[in-house]
Amino acid sequence: MNDQPTRPPAIAPEGAKTSGSGFKKLLPIVLLIAVVAGFFGLGLNQYLSFEALRDNRVELLQWSQANQLQAITGFILIYAVVVALSLPGATWMTLAGGFIFGTVQATLYVVSAATLGALLIFILARYCLADFFRAKAGRAAEKMEQGFKSNALSYLLFLRLVPLFPFWLVNLVPAFLGVPMRTFIIGTFFGIIPGTAVFCSVGNGLGAVFDTGGMPDLKIIFQPDILGPILALAVLSLVPIVYKRIKGKSKTP
Repeated sequence: MNDQPTRPPAIAPEGAKTSGSGFKKLLPIVLLIAVVAGFFGLGLNQYLSFEALRDNRVELLQWSQANQLQAITGFILIYAVVVALSLPGATWMTLAGGFIFGTVQATLYVVSAATLGALLIFILARYCLADFFRAKAGRAAEKMEQGFKSNALSYLLFLRLVPLFPFWLVNLVPAFLGVPMRTFIIGTFFGIIPGTAVFCSVGNGLGAVFDTGGMPDLKIIFQPDILGPILALAVLSLVPIVYKRIKGKSKTP
């Protein structure tokens, strides 16, 4: 019989565990940065431009008409990747969608693809960066999270509808503030429909622009007759928040 005392199992230092866990969380971010660097390093950004669309419009139309299923699937997947990696060129892809598929179909494809891409970066940001954000922001983050989560859908619809907030930024903020995934999907999908429809409509009329050798008017969304209704929808999305506050004050003795 062995009378020697049993040694306790070796336990890795707490710092080592934290370091390993932190590295695993940052690994997807490192890979994402590497992919983006490779994208620009290989010059692939030139394919997401007005010039590329203009110079290849005939081939794109012919191939898309002959291979409709592949064209739709490829467009949605590429668009989702562009959004997930926050690459420049989503606007030109939206115009290309309108040019190739028409306003209505392109709006559906773009909204679906953009929502998918936004969801991917939302999940990545929540997994990799949310804890870091909360640690740095402290109590301020807790207050922001409580206020945002209680009216998450209204705030998200507002941020998506108003064409002033960068799309990539609105993908990150809800991830940091603990917005439920379902709310994020609904708010993103419906919130980007008006703006997407405008740009797809512009893309649908690119044939005339190509014929005249001009450039599409990307500032069309800021014209009063277009921006006005979109801002009205944005304000309407905040009505539930205003109602809650008025109702809360009425209950206060």
